Amino acid sequence: MFKKVLIANRGEIALRVIRACKELGIKTLAVYSEPDVDSLHVQLADEAICIGPGPSNQSYLKIDRIISAAEVGDADAIHPGYGFLSENAHFADVCTSCNIKFIGPPSTAIRSMGDKNTARATAKRAGMPVTPGSDGIVADEKAALQIARKMGYPVMIKATAGGGGKGMRPAHNDGSLVAGFNAARAEAEKAFGNPAVYIEKLIENPHHIEFQIMADTHGNVVHIGERDCSMQRRNQKIIEETPSPIMTDKIRARMGADCVKLAKQVGYVGAGTIECLMDDKGNYYFMEMNTRIQVEHCITEEAYGVDLVKEQIKIAAGEPLSQWMRDSKRKYHAIECRINAEDPYNNFQPSPGKIDLYYAPGGRGVRIDSHAYTGYTVPQYYDSMIAKVIAVGTTRENAIHRMRRALGEYIIRGIKTTIPFQQTIMHDPDFVRGKYHTGFVAKMIEARGGEFRK
Repeated sequence: MFKKVLIANRGEIALRVIRACKELGIKTLAVYSEPDVDSLHVQLADEAICIGPGPSNQSYLKIDRIISAAEVGDADAIHPGYGFLSENAHFADVCTSCNIKFIGPPSTAIRSMGDKNTARATAKRAGMPVTPGSDGIVADEKAALQIARKMGYPVMIKATAGGGGKGMRPAHNDGSLVAGFNAARAEAEKAFGNPAVYIEKLIENPHHIEFQIMADTHGNVVHIGERDCSMQRRNQKIIEETPSPIMTDKIRARMGADCVKLAKQVGYVGAGTIECLMDDKGNYYFMEMNTRIQVEHCITEEAYGVDLVKEQIKIAAGEPLSQWMRDSKRKYHAIECRINAEDPYNNFQPSPGKIDLYYAPGGRGVRIDSHAYTGYTVPQYYDSMIAKVIAVGTTRENAIHRMRRALGEYIIRGIKTTIPFQQTIMHDPDFVRGKYHTGFVAKMIEARGGEFRK
């Protein structure tokens, strides 16, 4: 087992990894930007090293500074968390060349599946259905127009790198295609340092279903059920649950087997997620693979009684998948609400600043993953998510009622948050019935005159 792990990330995922390491008896080394000096991951790690100014391209995306910190701190492994460098194959290679274990899949798997365009081709060869799309990267506006016209609108422009809904734009005509093409490229360049995009046919109002994959270096590959991530705003997930309200045992078995087959084909190792779009008739299409731990991994942990991050670390250390993981069975229904520092009553404008009062909900069946606290200042430089609320119940109805109670207890003062928005969704009759899709939130806001009102 590793002696010391550097966590190349920030916020709640850095805390999550620190906690897993502590339970495994591993020392932790945090890296942080100057505005994150008072962040909890810096306070709770065994050691911490500053790696630069606030902007991520001057700190959390600087490979040389992270490697230097690992060498100075004598870390023998690096956990990338999610976002930032977690799906950067070059970073994985640099870690290996410096004799530092990258806690994630091999760089070959990242290149095969972390790049969305390459992943589509790989999935197609593995026999998974894929949505129609461009044959590779789209070079310019002219090529984009030709492809979209031939394919037929609507289409989706997608960055080949990264995730989190960044670098994605729908297009319903030539005008929105040109605007979306340039906007997606610019956003992808800023977020991932890679402006490349491709185009695929837009399947309107599907469910966004993802399967949790765990694989070791001994040939064991399993899936730990599905998560429904259809509740999205502007391609950003805001609520996830497991199991999906539209999933059947028959489709789960077929879809899960396809995902395991694909993971085996690319020699996958570690934690990963295969994401698909699924219509109301049970037809599904491969969308992408996230070659890292997901934000929403928590609901799988709570529903199945497993620890994906500890398992991820043990796999990287060469251990086989635990029998508990290989034999895992779902026991509960779990729902997660992402709490963002945004003002839902002002078009979800970011709301950085100091938290004057912070009180987290508790009680049976409620889990909070957060790096926020009273007196903490939310920086302006990073993703606005400050917490995740996970509610667990024996039934979906029970989980929803528990989430309502938890959101009602959550007190965050000094900044605006999306808690009121999440509370509204938890009482929406269609959501309660499980009658939702990826366009649900947009239609809900549209029905309120285009904005969320009190």
